[in-house]
Amino acid sequence: MPRDSNKFYAGDGPIVAVALHSGHKVRSELEPLFNLTHSERLREEDPHTDFFTAIVPARIVARKSRFEVDLNRERSLAVYRTPEDAWGLNVWKEYPDDEMVEKSLAIYDKFYADAKIFLGGIIHKYGYVVVYDLHSYNHMREGPYAEPADPAANPDVNLGTENLNRHVWGQVVDGLAKDLRMFDYPGGQLTVGENIRFKGGHYSHWMQQEFGDQSCTIAIEFKKIFMNEWTHELDPVKLKALYNALISTLPGLLIHSNKISAVYAGGLK
Repeated sequence: MPRDSNKFYAGDGPIVAVALHSGHKVRSELEPLFNLTHSERLREEDPHTDFFTAIVPARIVARKSRFEVDLNRERSLAVYRTPEDAWGLNVWKEYPDDEMVEKSLAIYDKFYADAKIFLGGIIHKYGYVVVYDLHSYNHMREGPYAEPADPAANPDVNLGTENLNRHVWGQVVDGLAKDLRMFDYPGGQLTVGENIRFKGGHYSHWMQQEFGDQSCTIAIEFKKIFMNEWTHELDPVKLKALYNALISTLPGLLIHSNKISAVYAGGLK
């Protein structure tokens, strides 16, 4: 298994930034089996979300493409098989054999084993962990020259919170949304919605199952307003602005999180 399939960066603080879908690499033996071009695969990946993780020292970055193994799906669905698994796309000319699939699932298994140790260590040190689970999503699915998807149903930032305990962590979520809305983004304030477009995937569900209320995992989905989702051309000014928007949320998040931790003396239960 390649050593660099997933990168875990240790650092101080109870906040961890995670990019599960920023990777584009696939194993060479899989490359000729794909029915999709590099560009088609890239369009459904989350490029540049690894850049966002640098807002904090502790971070996790997946280097493999979701088209090899999707770390945000249940294990049985982590290797796409049918078009229904992949936004209607016919992913494979020839589906990988069992040995190839097992190699991909070994990456999946190692990720979750390593994540358990990495995140468990942070919880042991600080009593809790807050995870920014960073993603991006398309809003021009009808074509590069079609009208964008309805903004009311496709906010600039979607916060997926279905897999956390809002009774405990509601102040953190509300503070994050407020700070994002207040940020001076080029062209106007960001629209922020909760559980409108996405509610959170398998990773945030696993976090809650594994660590309970000692964890607060927020799936943060940026609409691809910082790039052209068809040509992949990047707008570096808008990308940096979203990075700074995330930075602006950290002071308030730490204040709210530390208050919550203090209420649950001896660690959240």
